[in-house]
Amino acid sequence: MTDRGTSSTRPYLIRALYEWCTDNGLTPYVAVRVDDTVRVPREYVKDGEIVLNISMDATSALKLGNDYIEFKARFAGVARDIMIPLGRVMAIYARENGQGMAFPLEDADTAASAAPGPLAGPGAESPAGPDQGDSAPDDTPEPPRPSGPAGRPALKRVK
Repeated sequence: MTDRGTSSTRPYLIRALYEWCTDNGLTPYVAVRVDDTVRVPREYVKDGEIVLNISMDATSALKLGNDYIEFKARFAGVARDIMIPLGRVMAIYARENGQGMAFPLEDADTAASAAPGPLAGPGAESPAGPDQGDSAPDDTPEPPRPSGPAGRPALKRVK
């Protein structure tokens, strides 16, 4: 909640940009700053960050909620449950053209207090879901990563 008791705009903007990507035939990617509150396969985390394809072809059971992005995806053929607190999402953008939006990170204490419980760490297996594609970086070329000052995503302004 913000100071005035209103909810954050972040989940609404993420859902809107996801819908914009899919409506325009683009592939939505999220850049995530990984900490203990993020449930992702740690072997794919580089420099404390991971970029994930959240398209319908790469995920199943995708939920873009007000607190978390949750879905199932396959990494190197292994189904994994993914859970990302929205405060850890650095950006959502279209793979094909880099258009999207970057977000400031919430501090780790705020994100940790919202976590429902302990999250899976390295090597933890999740129940297998249906084979809906593969998010593994070794199966597809790595997407272009937005770059900017201090390693943060930067977006190009298009008029």
